[in-house]
Amino acid sequence: MRTKAELEAAIGSGGRAVLVINSRSRRGRRLYGRARRLLREAGLEFVHVFPVTDPTRLRELFADVLALEPDLVVVGGGDGTVAEAVGHLAHRDIALGVLPLGTTNNFARSLELPLDLPGAVRTLAVGAAGGGKVADVDVGWFQSTGDPQGEGPGADREHIFANMVSLGLSVEVARKVPHTLKRVLGRPAYALTAVRLLPRHDAFTAHVTIDGETTSLQTHQLNVANGAHHSGQRIARDASPDDRLLAVYRLGDEHRMRLASATARHVLTGPWRSLEDDAFLTTDRVEIATDPPLRVDVDGEIRGRTPVSIRLRGNALRVIVPQSFVDR
Repeated sequence: MRTKAELEAAIGSGGRAVLVINSRSRRGRRLYGRARRLLREAGLEFVHVFPVTDPTRLRELFADVLALEPDLVVVGGGDGTVAEAVGHLAHRDIALGVLPLGTTNNFARSLELPLDLPGAVRTLAVGAAGGGKVADVDVGWFQSTGDPQGEGPGADREHIFANMVSLGLSVEVARKVPHTLKRVLGRPAYALTAVRLLPRHDAFTAHVTIDGETTSLQTHQLNVANGAHHSGQRIARDASPDDRLLAVYRLGDEHRMRLASATARHVLTGPWRSLEDDAFLTTDRVEIATDPPLRVDVDGEIRGRTPVSIRLRGNALRVIVPQSFVDR
């Protein structure tokens, strides 16, 4: 493995770069042509470009990407596309660059990337004025019950996640949000779907075990975050994908209306509250069982059910970030 400085120098001097753009993401199809133009104008050349029209092929596509032995893989798309890339690029001598073209762009927000396309492209121009740098950040690893993936050769990578593991109402929202509504409205589509589903959603009991000590709580929503954002909103002012911590927190308790008020507080106070607040449990590993057993959402994809084990893997992923990003 090269040092970060060595990898940064290779990228800045015109190293091998590959571009993957999900043209099915919310903004990918509309901005594909503009993105290619801006990348060319920034001096970024690619040995191969993969426009993705079928997201179900992303997994096999990354085998072709890795065969090109790139120094940099630029991924344009939403959190689902980025999460797929993270699983393939973690623990490799390759940097990930992100063009945030999705609905919530939680991972890009956590990396403090500009969300506008020109700003994101400028950050990717490592070595140029206003360009970014190579940093290494944390990823998560999980193992759930009945997960149909993650078996056979290379199975460990199937368990890596970028941003968050979720249980509860958000899992049902992700499953049932109308695709057309999401494409038209963006993030508000999730809120509208949650309002529709909440009156019929049952609370559950979560048994959260950290360092051998189990805490039991009732809620409609439980999250385990590696990143700093959820639903496009900051979790806490000091949360980071580079802090060697998983943040475990619930929204509300067993009462449905408290979920709504807790979500509102999360949106309003996230930029100011701290991971040291009582609302959070912080750790580098956690075991969660629920009554009843629940589906597990991992970066927007259903991956088995509880019980689920979650671990942190520190500094496992190399990414292009702004110069202002604090690389621990």
